[in-house]
Amino acid sequence: MKKLNEEMPKSNNKLKTIGQSCKKGFFAFGRFLFVKKEKEHSETYNKVIGFLNRYSVLFHIALSLLIVLTVELISRRSFSSAMNFISIHPLAYLYNSFIVFASLMIVYLFRRRGFFRVLITSFWVLLGIINGCILSNRVTPFTYTDLKCINDLLSMTNTSYFTAQQATMVVIGFIVFAVLMVALFLKGPRYQGKKHPVAYPIGVLAVLFLGIPLVTNAVTSTHVVDTYFYNIAQGYEDNGFIYSFSSSVVNRGMSKPEDYSEEAVAEIETEVQENVEETNSSNPNIICILLESFVDPDELVNISTNEDPVSYYHYLEDNYSHGYLTVPVVGAGTANTEFEILTGMSMQYFGTGEYPYKTILKSTDCESVASDLAAIGYSTHVVHNNGGNFYSRANAFSMMGFDTFTSKELMNITEYTPNGNWASDDILVSETIKALDSTDTTDFVYTITVGTHGDYPKEAILENPIYTVTGAETEESTNQWTYYMNQIHEMDLFIQNLITELEQRDEDTIVVMFGDHLPTMGLEDDDTVAGDIYKTKYQTWNNMGLDNEETDLYAYQLLAEITDSVGIHEGTVLTYHQTELASNEAITDQETYLAGLEMLQYDLLYGSRYAYDGEDLYPASDLVMGIDELVIDGVKSYDLTNTALITGEAFTPWTRVYVNGDRINCTLVNENTIRVNLDDLEDGDTIQLRIYGSSNTLFRESEEWVYEDPFSTETEETEAAETSEQ
Repeated sequence: MKKLNEEMPKSNNKLKTIGQSCKKGFFAFGRFLFVKKEKEHSETYNKVIGFLNRYSVLFHIALSLLIVLTVELISRRSFSSAMNFISIHPLAYLYNSFIVFASLMIVYLFRRRGFFRVLITSFWVLLGIINGCILSNRVTPFTYTDLKCINDLLSMTNTSYFTAQQATMVVIGFIVFAVLMVALFLKGPRYQGKKHPVAYPIGVLAVLFLGIPLVTNAVTSTHVVDTYFYNIAQGYEDNGFIYSFSSSVVNRGMSKPEDYSEEAVAEIETEVQENVEETNSSNPNIICILLESFVDPDELVNISTNEDPVSYYHYLEDNYSHGYLTVPVVGAGTANTEFEILTGMSMQYFGTGEYPYKTILKSTDCESVASDLAAIGYSTHVVHNNGGNFYSRANAFSMMGFDTFTSKELMNITEYTPNGNWASDDILVSETIKALDSTDTTDFVYTITVGTHGDYPKEAILENPIYTVTGAETEESTNQWTYYMNQIHEMDLFIQNLITELEQRDEDTIVVMFGDHLPTMGLEDDDTVAGDIYKTKYQTWNNMGLDNEETDLYAYQLLAEITDSVGIHEGTVLTYHQTELASNEAITDQETYLAGLEMLQYDLLYGSRYAYDGEDLYPASDLVMGIDELVIDGVKSYDLTNTALITGEAFTPWTRVYVNGDRINCTLVNENTIRVNLDDLEDGDTIQLRIYGSSNTLFRESEEWVYEDPFSTETEETEAAETSEQ
């Protein structure tokens, strides 16, 4: 004890010394920043500053070239790749440098030129760093629209896709950068020469608002850089990051076709109506399944497995219609393939890297297969075991006319993938069947899987995996492919179990499933049998005896082909595809075919809707989240354990309990029971259950329930009075 008492003062003295040092450091830093003190600079320093001021334009040219080189090095993560870009596309490199040079001209509007040079340089380099980080996790580079997905990214901080540690590092990095920039602003050098109040602004504005448009028009008209990237990853490679990202900022939405007019739209519509086939439809249930990051192992040139992980998928391929599907994205961007599938519209007419879900569909309703089928009596549903607000889907599905959307928040999910990041897909079997059972009509169900979503672990996390892999270049790649192959086997089981359930139903049904994009594994064209990383596969099943055909399609053609096969000819864009595919115009005269698609697409989303006679024929739906009502049946109190059990229906891990409008802690026992602390309840309290999505979006809420405390004196007296009356 004596020794301990002797050591405690020493420990306290150390803490006191550390505290005093921190305090001195803090005040010293404060004095450095805020105490104005003229500093004597050496003659050499003054000469350097004077030289840079005198030849600042030349310095900006050299700095611009260096910034672009640095950004390309970071983005490509390879010196040789960056140098190849400069040598193969020298004019594109110079144009990227001109964009940076134009931005550096802004410094002439201020005396703190050094501060603004650093700020502008940091801005471009930071964008390059972000792009490099994104490309380390996916194939698609960084675009402006990704900024609209920040909420989606933050909602994934519990995954290896974006960890909490990475988020913390980002925050710390920004704080350090902000502190340094404040110090530079307050203490950095200022331009001491004569400032020209008229010449400088005129010169800067001339470069920004005259030079950039003229130079851009010159380089685009001579094809130094491209105005549209069919392959966005390749587009960034060929055109440079700075131009490509800048293009994604200014080039959004759709440009008006040159010949757009009411007459042009009417001509297309007339041709469609004259050529649409008159067939009898059986109006079967249609189930469309998005297979997340699916690639058929047989399509991989170098990767082999010990056994077939998707044997049931291959059984379907041998017996039902199938083919290659050309999609607009690779490695990521599920929402854009989904947009093409559901609307029949093409992403090639939108801006670089744009997500229509995040732009035009935020405020504009959009005709889709859901609204087309609803017009002939279908009920329409979405089932997805991920967040309802991811990619702004809840809003987008409303804009596309769906009736219900069962997201993960409305499911009692208990099983997750081995890496713990995503819900397993087996729950989608019962949820899809539940959607079919929820109505007395025929149904269109769009089911989205997530179990095979990246990021795929580079460590071996599976013990004794059933499916093993050979042919990968590294041990990390082998681990990733091993994990992936075992996960697509789970997907294969989901498909088999769902179709087994459908076979037991006495209802005509057709199922179409498709891969939204290849997995994020660094695949290149030569790594696939198809020779194109933008080609996935689609597969069908039906119980109606339809012919087995092999047809290669674009994603925007898929549901037109499926509905055509069962005699359904509804909607503006779907029937356009059907007539063009039937007449082979989509193949023999693709230019005219795509021009007509662009015309209709612009008319419906951005134009005057001549195809609808100017009316809004497909307004947004009152989308209902989930199938089951959230219900409270009763509340049972247990004094000995100081708990209360709320019983009812449709409880999920995302169900929250509110008492008199305030949230209280709760524990989900099962889908019919929630446990709360008895101390949080008093006689007469109002209890309500709510289910929220991300960004505090209310998805479901129960009716209010008035709690009666069985242990209160007032309740006992009331019960006694009721008993005596009986």
